[in-house]
Amino acid sequence: MPSPIAPRTRKVRILATLGPASNTQEMIRKLIEAGADAFRINMSHGSHADHAAVIEIIRTLEKELERPTTVLADLQGPKLRVGRFEGDRTILENGQSFTFDRDTTLGTDQRVNLPHREIFEAIEPGTRLLVDDGKLVLRVNSVNAERIDTIVEVGGTISNNKGLNVPDVVLPLAALTDKDRADLSFALDHHVDWVALSFVQRPEDVAEARRLIAGRAALLAKIEKPAAIDRLDNILELADAVMVARGDLGVELPPEEVPLLQKRIVESARRLGRPVVVATQMLESMITAPTPTRAEVSDVATAVFDGADAIMLSAESASGKYPVESVSIMNRIATRVEADPSHSARVHFTETLPDPTTNDAIAEAANNIVNTVGAGAIVCFTSSGSTARRVSRERPRVPLLVLTPSLRTARRLGLLWGAHAVRTRDVSGFEEMVAKAKRMALRHGVAKGGQRVVITAGVPFGTPGSTNVLHIVRLVGDELDRHKAGSGR
Repeated sequence: MPSPIAPRTRKVRILATLGPASNTQEMIRKLIEAGADAFRINMSHGSHADHAAVIEIIRTLEKELERPTTVLADLQGPKLRVGRFEGDRTILENGQSFTFDRDTTLGTDQRVNLPHREIFEAIEPGTRLLVDDGKLVLRVNSVNAERIDTIVEVGGTISNNKGLNVPDVVLPLAALTDKDRADLSFALDHHVDWVALSFVQRPEDVAEARRLIAGRAALLAKIEKPAAIDRLDNILELADAVMVARGDLGVELPPEEVPLLQKRIVESARRLGRPVVVATQMLESMITAPTPTRAEVSDVATAVFDGADAIMLSAESASGKYPVESVSIMNRIATRVEADPSHSARVHFTETLPDPTTNDAIAEAANNIVNTVGAGAIVCFTSSGSTARRVSRERPRVPLLVLTPSLRTARRLGLLWGAHAVRTRDVSGFEEMVAKAKRMALRHGVAKGGQRVVITAGVPFGTPGSTNVLHIVRLVGDELDRHKAGSGR
């Protein structure tokens, strides 16, 4: 039986995408051992049977390694694609005319089918149409219900079913397609911990998904459309977490805008106490190379310095040649950055003012006490996870040990900055709380004998959202041994 995975000393979480290069039990175990805290299942690829097998592997390893493990199901969303061509492809020249229409016959170098009625209804002359991740750019000349006439501004090869982006307008598309609804039902039936909603344009998209999820999983909104930036705070209010999805943001916006928006999204999410994931092309060269570029290393470091809760690997871990190495180097970069003396100050560039609630007051006070008395750790008792999220928002410099009776809560906290979640029996009284906090802090190695530990909890115990206790204790080195002797173990 493998030994349990020790708590991470690293605060930022690593979210690794699983795919053909990494979906076996042996590989997933290696990814966990290399530093992966959570796993993304991309519902755009693979069958439900494939995904069910991967989830079962993760849950098996979770028991073997005694570590609650987070599973995120990423819905495909409303992907826009052009139709098919004679000969499968054609070449468009700069300055030529080209038409998108409702005709379902094979396309030519003059026209192609566009099977999305909503685009015809929403665009107007002057709107840009981007094909194949922005490699081709076309500008609308005229539009009616049956055809869109354009001029090619940036030409190139266009082939069957290439993706289409419309960055200049909000399209009247539901964020959940029929495929997404089927995938969501599957994901919830298989008890995933998070659901990621793609191509969010408006708060109503998040509200609809939340209604369908009905509390069975936490909801992460992916910010990859310019329209979502305009209503970012409203989207954050409704979502449980947010992702800076830089791939499509970089297609629909000028590339120089993406770093600024990344910082804005991270800061906004942190102020509202929502976990934030930075994703896409973080170690892109490691899809084919065993080491990253220096620019990629700097990119990962920037996200860590900004205080992101999690950083994500996509194709690097899903289909690349070096999935384990990608997780390992990301772990090494993050660990080294967090050890830098400037890290704490940089993380706290973003001011996270507490709300006027008892919960927030105690979370802020816990962090202040750590800094004042030099405590070794914060131990947080929680049933819903809300107390842990509030403490994590303060970005404490010491480990955050989260004790919860709920396995579902422990799993969801895998995307939360600094949290080491442990499922354990709930406590029923104050003295039991103190004894368990001291014992678990020693057992999991988050603090040592002689150090102080700050404890937060809610009374009555087991009541969600009732955080009202803040207590400081000093650990005794032989406390764990005495407990084992007293319990006959």
